[in-house]
Amino acid sequence: MPRRDIIRPRPPAAPGAPQRPLGHRLAWFAALSLASCAVVALVAYALRALPFMGAS
Repeated sequence: MPRRDIIRPRPPAAPGAPQRPLGHRLAWFAALSLASCAVVALVAYALRALPFMGAS
């Protein structure tokens, strides 16, 4: 399978097309924001611990 077939862009919804329910959209927003906060925290703690790794 060619690599370009893995991800196919979807065109934007037509004007007046039904949207997903608000709860579904808010759940995605909350999940993405929590995941991004977790990644930032993980990177911050890893960078903070970096100087102490060789201090034995």
